[in-house]
Amino acid sequence: MPGFEFFGDEERKEVNDVLETGILMRYGFDGPRKGIWKSIELEKEICKTFGVAHAQLTSSGTAALTTALAALNIGAGDEVIMPSFTFVASFEAVLSVGAVPVLVDVDETLTLNPQAVLNAITRKTKCVMPVHMCGSMADLDALQHICKEHHLILLEDACQSIGGTYKGKHLGTIGDAGTFSFDFVKTITCAEGGVVMTNNKDIYIKSDGYTDHGHDHLGADRGADLHPFIGYNFRISELHAAVGLAQIRKLDTFLSIQRKNYAQLKNMLQQIPEVSFRVVPDESGDSCTFLSWFLPTEELMKAFVAEMKAQNILAGNFYWYANNWHYIKQWQHLQQATTLNNLNAEQKAALLKLSAQDFSASDEVMSRCISTAISLLWTEEQIKEKGEKMVNAIKKVLSEASVGV
Repeated sequence: MPGFEFFGDEERKEVNDVLETGILMRYGFDGPRKGIWKSIELEKEICKTFGVAHAQLTSSGTAALTTALAALNIGAGDEVIMPSFTFVASFEAVLSVGAVPVLVDVDETLTLNPQAVLNAITRKTKCVMPVHMCGSMADLDALQHICKEHHLILLEDACQSIGGTYKGKHLGTIGDAGTFSFDFVKTITCAEGGVVMTNNKDIYIKSDGYTDHGHDHLGADRGADLHPFIGYNFRISELHAAVGLAQIRKLDTFLSIQRKNYAQLKNMLQQIPEVSFRVVPDESGDSCTFLSWFLPTEELMKAFVAEMKAQNILAGNFYWYANNWHYIKQWQHLQQATTLNNLNAEQKAALLKLSAQDFSASDEVMSRCISTAISLLWTEEQIKEKGEKMVNAIKKVLSEASVGV
């Protein structure tokens, strides 16, 4: 990861197709565009590649989540259970439709702890939203069972796990709906973009209209479209879709390289008995965008981070516990309900409770965790050099800790 590491003639060709017509918008202008419909092509490729019936492109992964929530009729008065470790877009989307994000603990899968989900269900719970972080997946068997037993919607935020699978099915296609992000640092990039995927035609039709001001897209004349409901402008452009069209055709190559590089680096780190690795519910389905691993204690991991910083070799290793974008510990704006617009009273009350909520189980996991990003461009020699530096830094920290004891 990410796909931009492999930009080339393929992306330039697809973009130039659009530029030559001068029609950058995905809808209308049928004559001047001369048969060039990159968004439609990409949606068809997404359906074929990931084995899903319907795909609706959006302007971002955040827009895709917002659209999916709306199409699933999730809004004011509804609670959405989601993990304490995710990207801020996950709770932003929930808030944007008027619903309440209910954050719960993660376990060593780095995703939703099923027992924590069960404990959080109330009469207002409408949806469980696992976030398949860092390329791997939640325990979907357990979450599907919970959703079926409690009559809840399962919405997969698969924005970070493009190409990952669970028991033979692509992540993002298993729940009632799922989303990908195609931003600049994702496995497949459009520069900016996202997609809602579903096997439910009604959800797709609603997503199609919601992303384009409520247009029903049933006639040949865009100006005569009806508007069955209010929508918003979450459209992707033809330029962005063109980039994604070239990228999706390279996905198998990306995944193959990622898995090879991941395995080589993991083999080096697992020499150290004190290093353990993320729990992956289906190891064959890991997209391997990150190698996520643990040291036994928070103190050891913080010492490792400090050592890597001192050697100026921390780049590419993400200590999420202290990261502003991805973990509840740093989300003061969420816990203080700091917004420019007024939230509804139920949302505000729920957010203000977060600062007093016990996330010690998540802290215990995340404080010991590092995720190492896997580059598509690494050579075997570079992986060996990187791995040796990491191994030596870990050994130094462990040695100093044992002397201190």
